[in-house]
Amino acid sequence: MSPDAVVERTAHPVAGGQRKLLVGLIGAGIQRSLTPAMHEEEARHHGLALHYQLIDLERTHAGVEALPTLLAAARTMGFAGLNITYPCKQAVIPLLDELSDEARAMGAVNTVVFRDGRAVGHNTDGSGWAWGFERALPHADLSRVVLLGAGGAGSAIAHAVLRLGAQHLSIVDHDARRAAELAASLGAVYGRERVAAADLDTAMADATGLIHATPTGMAKLPGLPLPAALLHPRLWVSEIVYFPLDTALLQAARARGCATADGGWMAVGQAVGAFRLFTGLEPDAARMDAHFRRLLQQRG
Repeated sequence: MSPDAVVERTAHPVAGGQRKLLVGLIGAGIQRSLTPAMHEEEARHHGLALHYQLIDLERTHAGVEALPTLLAAARTMGFAGLNITYPCKQAVIPLLDELSDEARAMGAVNTVVFRDGRAVGHNTDGSGWAWGFERALPHADLSRVVLLGAGGAGSAIAHAVLRLGAQHLSIVDHDARRAAELAASLGAVYGRERVAAADLDTAMADATGLIHATPTGMAKLPGLPLPAALLHPRLWVSEIVYFPLDTALLQAARARGCATADGGWMAVGQAVGAFRLFTGLEPDAARMDAHFRRLLQQRG
């Protein structure tokens, strides 16, 4: 199906012949998200009147138990799709009609597309991270990588970095069982010799790269996710937190001579993939990235 045909099947005409698309984001504490502005601005360049609705669980003190009602309402109201974030990426899966291969492998969904009466789950976390990583750190040494955080985002990134050629991935999480389970599932796909759960000090001792995939460092959860003394100049550091863009981890890493990639790269990469899924159109990734960074500057 052509991109235009996809848009025609999910959009509605408005005054002047412009097409209209309704999408949204379900999550907790999402009021400062820049995703709505990114999608709406890119849609404008494609002649779409796209409205992006935030559906914040914190506003009604709700949790994942609200998901069935919210998905049913989105279908009824004619949403083209939804982005899904914390704490709903795993909980949404049983409510969907189908999963993409990527979402099934990662066990998490961050994008739902409604089409032809079906709700299909996708995951653009891993591809979004990889898109940004290859641009920000194109010559990174992938021989021994540490992943800090084994949740939904961490799982997606683990798949992505192994696909990029990481020779060995050490997974560290405050929940040792979760780290071990992720390592086992990845080992079954990519080879057990390439991935293992590990303790932080041991993993960092000979690491060539660190991927941070926990919420620590966000504006509402400031601080470092690991002792700064574990950082060393041979290490590159990839961050997923983007508000603030310059996290305490990135500051500490640069002070110790590490090459770094901020969380904005993944945020834009995710949005590029989701926009493509929602609309069937090819977004201008460079334009979306420039717009995203302007938005961050405006917010200080």
